[in-house]
Amino acid sequence: MVKRLANFLKHSYLGLVLLFMYAPIAILILFSFTDSRTMSKWQGWSLGAYEKLFADGAVWVAVKNSVSIALISATVATIIGTFAAIGIYSMKKRRRMVIENITQLPMVNPDLVTGISFMLLFTAIGFTSGYLRMLIAHITFNLPYVIFSVMPRLRQSSNRLYEAALDLGCTPMKALTKVVIPDIMPGIISGFILAFTLSIDDFVISWFAAEGVQNISIYVYSIARRGIPSHINALSALMFVVVAALLVIVNLRSIKQEREAEAQANKLRSK
Repeated sequence: MVKRLANFLKHSYLGLVLLFMYAPIAILILFSFTDSRTMSKWQGWSLGAYEKLFADGAVWVAVKNSVSIALISATVATIIGTFAAIGIYSMKKRRRMVIENITQLPMVNPDLVTGISFMLLFTAIGFTSGYLRMLIAHITFNLPYVIFSVMPRLRQSSNRLYEAALDLGCTPMKALTKVVIPDIMPGIISGFILAFTLSIDDFVISWFAAEGVQNISIYVYSIARRGIPSHINALSALMFVVVAALLVIVNLRSIKQEREAEAQANKLRSK
């Protein structure tokens, strides 16, 4: 009886947490299928919001800027952050702890401070390209998140794999690309996805760093004072579905790889 009550409370608590997390998103998706301009009044089922979305050219310019900057910044940050994580992990313990603490500073630093810092830097050096300014800012603030996504995977990995590859005749670079990187690939993919979503979501740093360029966050902010149009609900719903589908695909792929590796290991043990 006590065990059943404990299980009921545990599942109820988990259900409440999930409800609070996803109820606002569910309401957003629901209201993307109506033409109502406010969340207080339902005006019946309609795809008018999606029709307006695909007819609004300004939205797609913002989407193009957001997606291109997110893809480029996430890719560059993932490459730089992965090699930085490998370098930090290879350091001695005391030096590694110092570098890790320094690397954490941009993550705990308020976005407002980071955005103003970039604005002052770009103004001081006379850098005027709004797109490149936003891109550089996004690469910079994404780097720590990639590093700390890769580091746990490095700790789970074994240095003996790298040493064995060297003993078998691999060059250090070949051992890195053929042995180390495939072993930590789940952490690299997680870092890329995190960097991509953070870049898509960012507003404060983009607002201060960019000049004359709008991403999705800046575009929504610019029209929010007149009320959020229904087609913005549709855009948000589509973004959530795409990101959720991407996460599901990556997780299923990781689970499949782990099962294949486990099955291969069991075969080797049986032999």
